Amino acid sequence: MIATGTDVKPLECLMFMRDVKSKNYFEQMKGRGTRVMKADDLQKVSPSAQAKTHYVIVDAVGVTKSLKTASQPLDSKPSIPFKDLAMGLMMGDRSEETVSSLAARLARLDHKLSADDHQKITAEAGTSLNAIVSDLFNAIDPDKVEADAKAAGHPEPDDAAMQTAREVRIKQAANIFTGPLINLMDTVRRDNEQTIDHENLDTLLRTEWAGSVAENAQQITREFEAYLDENRDQIEALTIYFNPPARRSEVTYAMIKDVLQKLTNDRPRLAPLTVWQAYAHLDEYKGSNPASDLTALVVLIRRVTGLDATLTPHTERVRRNFQNWVLNRHAGHGEKFTEEQMEWLRMIRDHLATSFTIERDDLDMAPFDGRGGLGQMYALFGDGMDDMMTEVNKALSA
Repeated sequence: MIATGTDVKPLECLMFMRDVKSKNYFEQMKGRGTRVMKADDLQKVSPSAQAKTHYVIVDAVGVTKSLKTASQPLDSKPSIPFKDLAMGLMMGDRSEETVSSLAARLARLDHKLSADDHQKITAEAGTSLNAIVSDLFNAIDPDKVEADAKAAGHPEPDDAAMQTAREVRIKQAANIFTGPLINLMDTVRRDNEQTIDHENLDTLLRTEWAGSVAENAQQITREFEAYLDENRDQIEALTIYFNPPARRSEVTYAMIKDVLQKLTNDRPRLAPLTVWQAYAHLDEYKGSNPASDLTALVVLIRRVTGLDATLTPHTERVRRNFQNWVLNRHAGHGEKFTEEQMEWLRMIRDHLATSFTIERDDLDMAPFDGRGGLGQMYALFGDGMDDMMTEVNKALSA
């Protein structure tokens, strides 16, 4: 049955083959038959009709006699913060309004999240956000609640039996919620529901440290150094950087991204570009700023672990290491690189400037795929291709 969005004026018969619990929805359905039209137009569709004076309802399931409920917005508690709703459900609030409001907000959130955020929630909850939303809505679905009440021995469930069945379903749906899961949901919700005003833009008048510049910079760098030290054995990339240099070439883009994600979640105040500015002041650095948080983070980690005495831009260091590596290779008695090989090595250098390492899989992505990908790399370097990539990773990560 079409409830809204379609206007079929000649309609003279409505047949209901299923029950409808919503009063408003039922009225909308009946409204499909109330459309009127001129007699001439009606006769073009139904030649025997004189005029549309009424319509007929064929009730095959008792829909006209069943109890209806007034429709209302799913989120009936818009003024209650998300976290309070979720915590309330976890701690025993079994009201339909709470469940409906929470389900509505999670349903909206489900459509906004990135694949990474969905994976985080699934990992924490043991099931998908979509499944959580479905369980919440099913917990207050009148048809399912009634079926449970009948299964519990109430052929004609009264209000008490329905309430008992509903509370059982809500309790089962609420079991998924824990403190860590709610905190995670609230974090990703805030990240995805920020409102950005693109019309009324602010004008930056000046940028400077509040209070004593040196003291504030030192405070931020101390906090950052303490955070890295606290997590040196918990985060793989930090473990590698804090230990002997032999494994530095193993640090991947994904590892650095993991460090950034954890830092952002744990200490938003220590955003890499903010920490960069603090070190830049203390080191009296006058160069360019990093292109991204990831490249800034690599430089900062090297600064903290003592690999660099002062801030050294990642791209600048990669290019310098590349130049020295090529010069050393050509200075020896071994085979020199051809110009075509050098073109590929320069592409690898530029890749390392943003992705920190080169692996076989990278060769099937831009810009390498446009130049023949893995096959062309093998054609140029032969069986020594993998050894060459290992050597480049090690030399440029020094």
